[in-house]
Amino acid sequence: MLKLAVLVSGGGTNLQAIIDGIEAGTISNARIEVVISNNKNAYALTRAKEHGIEAKAVSPKDFPSRDAFNDALFEALTDREIDLVVLAGCLVVIPGKIIKYFRNRIINIHPALIPSFCGKGYYGLKVHEKALERGVKVTGATVHFVDEGTDTGPIILQKAVEIQDDDTPEKLQLRVMKEAEWVIMPKAIDLIANDKITMEDGRVKIRR
Repeated sequence: MLKLAVLVSGGGTNLQAIIDGIEAGTISNARIEVVISNNKNAYALTRAKEHGIEAKAVSPKDFPSRDAFNDALFEALTDREIDLVVLAGCLVVIPGKIIKYFRNRIINIHPALIPSFCGKGYYGLKVHEKALERGVKVTGATVHFVDEGTDTGPIILQKAVEIQDDDTPEKLQLRVMKEAEWVIMPKAIDLIANDKITMEDGRVKIRR
């Protein structure tokens, strides 16, 4: 049974998709051990509690230094013997210590088709604003492993979403969530939980 830690900063809509997938059986052989947020007021923590999942706030504001915060986050994960760290709308920069320890065991969801509209500064509505400004006809979402770069880790899954003429950043954000993010994040977790993911020459291979 794969033990998950889901890291969130806000409402937790992707967290909800993961919870729903586990409860519906579309994610098998996995359970959420803990939900951790850097924001004590994140609604995601409430979502976790409502489903009987441990909810823990680990905020940088509660520590004398960033290193102390990083150590506390590291301990929260290792003390629970977490198998897979899931970044589901997490706005905290994951320290190298955690990335190294959990190499190829941290995944992130990004609301664009990497390598487009990604990297430093591209998060939240900004991604969709830039996609609309550029006039692309297709956007989507990407699940990838996390490495030391920003949105540079090996790609696991992608799903495309067509842009419509009347889209606003807010409308596009919601449609990308519904049509892509909430679909491929649970699918990626299920693939990992059932040993269907391998790495070859830095690229993800999926065994069907």
